[in-house]
This record gives sequence, C-alpha cells and structure tokens, in this order.
Amino acid sequence: MEHEAYMRMALALAREAAGEGEVPVGCVIVTDDGRVAGQGRNRREHGKSALAHAELEAIAEACRCLGGWRLWQCTLYVTLEPCPMCAGAILNAHIPRVVYGASDPKAGAAGSLIDLLHLPGCFQPEVSGGIMEEECAQELKSFFRKLRTGQAQTAKGEIKHDI
Repeated sequence: MEHEAYMRMALALAREAAGEGEVPVGCVIVTDDGRVAGQGRNRREHGKSALAHAELEAIAEACRCLGGWRLWQCTLYVTLEPCPMCAGAILNAHIPRVVYGASDPKAGAAGSLIDLLHLPGCFQPEVSGGIMEEECAQELKSFFRKLRTGQAQTAKGEIKHDI
C-alpha cells in the first residue's frame, strides 16, 4: 500500500471521531510489511482526558500488538500534524517515519510552529507532510464550521463549546 491508502484509513478514524463530537483526528501505525499494528482517534471529550490524542492511542495499541515500546519498524500516519505531546511520544517510541496530512500552524510540532522531531542530538524520524492535505484539512474545517453554528454534538447530544 502507498501513503494515500493508509491516510484514507486515518481519515476514516477522524470521521468516526467527528461523528462523536470529537475534533476529527485519526492515526494508524503500519509495520514495514504493511500490517496495521495500531490505530487511534481523538477521544479527549469522551475520555475526559487531555492525553486521549489519536497518536497516543495508536502508539499504545502498536506497543501492545508488537510486544515492545520501540516501534522502529513502523510508519505513523496521522491526519493532523502532531502536537508537542504527540511528537514526544513519537520520539520515545523511536518511530522512524511520520506521515501527516494537514499542517497545524497553532500547535504543530513537526515544523509548522516548532520542530521537535528534528532536535540536534536526538532521534530524528523522517517526516512527510501534506499527504492528502486538502481532504484532511477539509474534515477539520467542516467540523469547526458545524461547531460554530451549533451543529457539532457530543455522543450524549450535548453541544460542544470548548475545543
């Protein structure tokens, strides 16, 4: 499979998140032989946790699936550029390749705001951004447009106001 096929999987997870009133971010982690080892989506509202980011869910699942914390044989695909917290998790898991869709000028830690994935003297993954960027960005724009007009709801039917 190529980058777009895995990004489509991540986009499907992002759409699931949006359907539950979560900011639409999805992530899949794929081994070098093409097996999906982990997947995640944003669940901060549902889990009432600042830690429930798509990348962290996917990394945790991949670690369980592969039986270790070093994911040196994997590529992480995510619909939105990783934030500083997720960039730290990527570095700690030694994920050698990161592929993201939309840039995040407000919190992106892969070059948009800050580049934590290429600090001198640290593990430095290969990073590719802008894969299916328009589709990924459109999912976010649509979600926030609905939020502003009061159409985005949580799984319990509550209108979301603070994202």
